[in-house]
Amino acid sequence: MGRSFESVRQGVKRIADRWARSSRALKKEDQQYGEKLVELAKKHSSEAFIACDDPLEAAVFSALVETIKRQDQIESHLKDDVDR
Repeated sequence: MGRSFESVRQGVKRIADRWARSSRALKKEDQQYGEKLVELAKKHSSEAFIACDDPLEAAVFSALVETIKRQDQIESHLKDDVDR
């Protein structure tokens, strides 16, 4: 017998696919941001699978980790520019 429930990995993929479809429904200038969100959701999903039972939680956690990383990188570059 096969699995009767969806794994977190499968759930994240399903959510990312739904977000990708939703991104195409956005205004043309906003579509790129929706597509980036889909990428971010998938980026750390493997690590998040271990800790999260909910696929949506894993997708959002992954996107937030990447968002904070990028914010730190920007702040670091700004600090470097000021220090010069």
